[in-house]
This record gives sequence, C-alpha cells and structure tokens, in this order.
Amino acid sequence: MIEIGVYNTLEILRDTEPGLFLGDEEGNEVLLPNRYVPKIFELGDNLEVFVYLDNDERLVAVTDKPYIKRGDFALLRCSEVSKIGAFLDWGMVKELFCPFKEQAFKMKRGGWYLVYCYLDEESNRLVASSKTKRFLDNKELTVKTFDEVDIIVSHPSDIGMNVIVNKKHLGLIFKEDLFKTISVGDKLKGVVKKIRNDNKLDIALGQIGYRNIEPNAQLIMKELEDNSGYLALTDKSSPEQIKETLEMSKKNFKKAIGNLYKQRLIEFKTDGIYIKK
Repeated sequence: MIEIGVYNTLEILRDTEPGLFLGDEEGNEVLLPNRYVPKIFELGDNLEVFVYLDNDERLVAVTDKPYIKRGDFALLRCSEVSKIGAFLDWGMVKELFCPFKEQAFKMKRGGWYLVYCYLDEESNRLVASSKTKRFLDNKELTVKTFDEVDIIVSHPSDIGMNVIVNKKHLGLIFKEDLFKTISVGDKLKGVVKKIRNDNKLDIALGQIGYRNIEPNAQLIMKELEDNSGYLALTDKSSPEQIKETLEMSKKNFKKAIGNLYKQRLIEFKTDGIYIKK
C-alpha cells in the first residue's frame, strides 16, 4: 500500500517521458516526476520517496524531505493567509494547508506555529492543526516514572511549560525545573519525574534524583576543564548563581560536587572548586 504523508520504499517499474513510475508489492503505482529522478538508476531498484497530493490533486512521489510528516508535530512558518485558511511552509512545492477551524489562534503571515499533520479522510489531503492538544491522550500512558522521553515544547502556562511527550502524551515542566531557556518547538530529551493520580505527567529536563548525580558531575567536570580547573562556586553559592553558571538547581549541584569529592576528583577552597591534581 502506498501511504500518503510518509516515506515509502517503492520499486522503479518504468521509465517514461514524465518520469519514473514506482510501485509497491500490491500493484499500486505513483509517478516520480523528472525533476526528482536520480542521475543513476536501474529498473527494479528501490527508492525511498515521500508521497502526497500535488497542486493538481494528483498522487505524486518526491525525494524532497518535508519538515513534518503525517503523525508528527513541528514548528512551521505561515507563508500566506487566504479566505479559507493559512498555508504553511513545510519544505515542499505545495504548501501545507491549515483551515481556520484547526487554528488554536488566528494565524498571521510570517508567524511560527507548532502544528500536527494528519490526513483528512474526506479530502484525502494532508492538513495541519495548531490545536495540538486534541491529538494527545493521557488516558492510557505508555511511560512510567524515570523513563527517558522525547519532548517537544508546546506552549507556556502560568506554572511552567507544556510539552508533548513521545508524540503521544501531554506533560508539564514546572518553572522550578527549568534551568535553561527553552522555546516552543524545541525538541529535547526529558525524564518522567512524576505521574499524578489523574495521569498528568511532570517532566524534568535531564535525569532526576540519584540518576541525576552522574551526568551533572560530568557537566561540572567539563566546566572545570574548560575554565583551567577552577569554578567560582561553593556550596554557599546562591541558587541564582549556580543556575546561571551550570543550568542546574542548587540541590543537584550539591549532590554532584559531593559525588566528585568522594571520588577525589575535586577539592574545595574558600574561593571555589578546583580539580584535584
């Protein structure tokens, strides 16, 4: 089956005037126009192509790499707004359509929006929606506490930053767990810090608890090495100074330097931390 909106690996069947005809094992065919035909090929070769509807609503295969595919989230720029909706630049000849009913807020030309791409069953077209929350479900979680997860920064709230977890669930990074600047659309690694009774997910950047000691210790060692073996921080330093220098909390900082001290990798002096020689 040739699927719209995703990458398909298809066999080269015929070389024709408009381009190559590609097919799957079920006998379905699609045209790869001449502009996408590789310089060297043989009939029977397999090609990985992206399939969607062109400007004439015909099924077409291309070798372009879109910024988003069906079932994914991405931050896209609005290139035009018409009477029926907005058109987004997703790296393809034909722009991605976002109807007004799928806009969380009215889109403006030149603006950037986090959207979800899906296949509209009625029109068989790929469509974008900035109402991303409706494509997420926390009723049946596929993650557990301390799992490392892929996150996409969704939108800010009064208590932190909402994130999309593994493209399936909605999570939240509380303000007190934000030790570096993040922006909507950023793709990062996180950890499930806590699962609440209502299946709400508390997410932290990096590892947490005792799992956080080793990576933070490595970060501190790298900072020491980059600064000639010295950091002007002590266990008396303010949380703000530690956050500005290392992008971590004072609690995690103290755990990390304690770990390094036990391994006799560092020593403390009144003016800061030194690599032990």
